[in-house]
Amino acid sequence: MAVFGSGDLKNLPRNIADGMVKKSVSGSTVAQLSAREPQRFGATDIITFNDFPRAEFVEEGADKGNSGGAFGVVTAKPRKAQVTMRFNQEVEWADQDYQLGVLNELADAGSTALARALDLGVYHRINPLTGNVITGWDNYVSATTMSVTAGKDPELDLETAAGAVIGTEQSVNGIAIDPSYSWTLATQRYADGRKKFPELGLGANVGSFGGVNVAVGNTVSGRPEATDTGVRAIVGDFQSGIRWGVQRDLPLEVIRFGDPDGQGDLKRKNQIALRLEIVYGWYVFVNRFAKIIKSSEG
Repeated sequence: MAVFGSGDLKNLPRNIADGMVKKSVSGSTVAQLSAREPQRFGATDIITFNDFPRAEFVEEGADKGNSGGAFGVVTAKPRKAQVTMRFNQEVEWADQDYQLGVLNELADAGSTALARALDLGVYHRINPLTGNVITGWDNYVSATTMSVTAGKDPELDLETAAGAVIGTEQSVNGIAIDPSYSWTLATQRYADGRKKFPELGLGANVGSFGGVNVAVGNTVSGRPEATDTGVRAIVGDFQSGIRWGVQRDLPLEVIRFGDPDGQGDLKRKNQIALRLEIVYGWYVFVNRFAKIIKSSEG
């Protein structure tokens, strides 16, 4: 898809202003709540304890028993994401400082797109470019069977979702929350008009709630890349329930020849293209998460 192409800059040369106006989108809530870990390229096996071993007190001279513990294996699969952006070749006629500024802005926008791709894949198995579900993927957070329908009190919704996870003997150490739901939580009031949670402001930059780390981002609902998934918050064990890493982080590539994205020959269209690529690897322990979904009324 052409970013500049046949758009506002087709009548270059003219001066390029400092900076670039970009739509405000959030980055990755997964990366905020769950630590990235080193991974080799390819399918990566993760060892699990299916039955945790138990220690034993042993009397002097007594035999030692079997401590139990059963091992299992799950596999983090590689998932490649890319961003290719076209723009008119005349941008290169600008002086070096402006060129560098434009390229840096585009690289930053592409990096944000790749960060959002991590969330959309991990949470919903959504292809960001098309907004469609990747049906061949069967390991994603919103597949959890623990679901809470949002009511009038988001605080109670979060408590219920956390209780469902804790009830399965899992930890709750993170909440990913959609901005609309974060605003609803932050603007809750007592009967006398006082705000329940004044420390949350308007809900835009919530860092914690109830002692649990929070990340606010619209990838939770899948918007704007996809149709609203209905998910308003994800509660659970982000520290151990999502194992992810970057298997390959390819450098920014400037492409001047060929047809890299099916939009026509670059030279013929007087364009150049930028491409960023990354290979993620992840595995989600789905039973460590609960989701809050919007009600049919809203």
